[in-house]
Amino acid sequence: MASIQEEEYNKSLDLKIWAKMIPFFRPYLKEIIGVISLMLLSALIDVCFPLMQRYAVDHFIVPNHLQGFAPFVGGYFVMVACQTVIVILFSRLSMVVEMRAGRDLKRAAFVHLQTLSFSYYNTTPVGYILARVMSDSSRISGMVSWGLVDMMWAISYVVGAFISMMFLNIRLAGYVLLIVPFVVLLTIYFQNRILRGNRKVRQINSQITGAYNEGITGARTSKTLVIEDKNYQEFSELTDTMHRASVHTSMLNAVYIPSIMFCSSVAVAFVLARGGYLVMNDVIAFGTLSAFISYATGIVEPIQQVARFLADFVATQANIERVTGLLEKTPDIVDSAEVVSKYGDSFEGKRENWEPIQGDIEFKDVSFKYPDGGDYVLQHFNLKIPAGTTVAIVGETGAGKSTLVNLACRFFEPTEGQVLIDGVDYRERSQLWLHSNIGYVLQNPHLFSGTVRENIRYGKLEATDEQIQEAARKVSADTVVSKLEKGYDSDVGEGGDRLSTGEKQLISFARAVLADPRIFVLDEATSSIDTQTELLIQQAISHLLENRTSFLIAHRLSTIRQADLILVVRDGKIIEQGDHKSLLQKKGYYYSLYNKQFMEEAMMRKMQA
Repeated sequence: MASIQEEEYNKSLDLKIWAKMIPFFRPYLKEIIGVISLMLLSALIDVCFPLMQRYAVDHFIVPNHLQGFAPFVGGYFVMVACQTVIVILFSRLSMVVEMRAGRDLKRAAFVHLQTLSFSYYNTTPVGYILARVMSDSSRISGMVSWGLVDMMWAISYVVGAFISMMFLNIRLAGYVLLIVPFVVLLTIYFQNRILRGNRKVRQINSQITGAYNEGITGARTSKTLVIEDKNYQEFSELTDTMHRASVHTSMLNAVYIPSIMFCSSVAVAFVLARGGYLVMNDVIAFGTLSAFISYATGIVEPIQQVARFLADFVATQANIERVTGLLEKTPDIVDSAEVVSKYGDSFEGKRENWEPIQGDIEFKDVSFKYPDGGDYVLQHFNLKIPAGTTVAIVGETGAGKSTLVNLACRFFEPTEGQVLIDGVDYRERSQLWLHSNIGYVLQNPHLFSGTVRENIRYGKLEATDEQIQEAARKVSADTVVSKLEKGYDSDVGEGGDRLSTGEKQLISFARAVLADPRIFVLDEATSSIDTQTELLIQQAISHLLENRTSFLIAHRLSTIRQADLILVVRDGKIIEQGDHKSLLQKKGYYYSLYNKQFMEEAMMRKMQA
């Protein structure tokens, strides 16, 4: 991971990459122009302060009188007041740009994520996605709204200060100018190393945060496995690495800051030495020398800011590449323009044009291999599934049971051949049309933060409370609700963590039932439910699946005896098919699977007796 980050950091500046951000900042062009204008005005006022100081020394301190002092104080107060107003205005405008552009970036990334296919989520870690949606987008918006502001001020101040110094005395200006190359070189040298050090510290800090999270969430497992010592050792190594990286970065700062201060002191010394000589010989006035000292001490920080900005500017390019890489990721499954025009897209479906779905499914000469390559999982596969048929798919763990269902649900598309829904290639219909008619209950159910009622209502947003309660009763989810203090208004927690896996399964089952789909998919949906609850839900399933095309991905073979068609999968291939009775009579792979599981279940019952 570290080598990847280092490679990204060392990439040369490419303005074409930055140009990809223009659409996100163009709506706020007025605010950006306003911020830049305010910073130019602020830099001009800052340049004028040493000139005001020069005037005060030459007209009030040296002559030792206060004639005209009141108008001077009034003018100085006006400048300070203007500077205050400028700071308030540019802070507000910069915040608007940062928050709104960051919001637009996050929203665009989130919306695009909704369009990406299942294969993207199968191969992309959640942390990778979250970093791009949250951290990278915030870094980009902050860099433009605040970094650009600081750079504009710094460049304007440096240019204005040198023009003023050359106007006052070109020789003294030359002495101050001599330190600039040294400050730039020191800044470039140290800032590159400090930035890399800070990047490493942030990376290790993320690992420590992850270790904290894993240590807390896995505390019970750690105690049962008695691996506290191992966890402590790994955590100690992380914190030691963090300590060394932090100390190294602090040491660089400890050398860099005094080095810059030394350069500034050298410049002041030159100005004092040469300026003092010129004052003694009446070549320049005391006020001019005072102004030069202010410029010599004040010009160093803006130069540092410019160097820091350039380093951050190049580093932020990596954030843009990551965000645009996500936004430019093409979904594997895309509806044609004609389909979108007639049926709508994934967010706004033109439901008035949707044909009613019966549930006839046909695999017509289908060959399929996953987008990342490899061998064909299916080749020239043909299968007709009449509406209302219950199809069970069985096989050992990792055999590829979900492939057929993923194709039927259009989570993947055939590499060759067609999948027909009601006699029509489903690519001639919208994804939303098909997915709106599918009820899918996963092996590991996911509940959203909120109440039980809200989670069930996701199946049908316009459902009444009575319909929600009826759906729960059909699958015995009301037994879960009855145990909760607030009933249907009980909070399920983040991801449903306040409920057991079996309870979450029942709630998700009720959600699917409420949707009243024409195609049902149960992905080992009873694997996390105790035997007593399984009997109740099996009765509900036999009633609910009537007149619906259903796919049962089952690990317990006892749950699929009544299926109309059983497909046996091994090594990604369908090797047997038929009903339960005919497959047992063949005494093939299904027969051996069934007997093996029957013996295991009998042994478990004997052990529990």
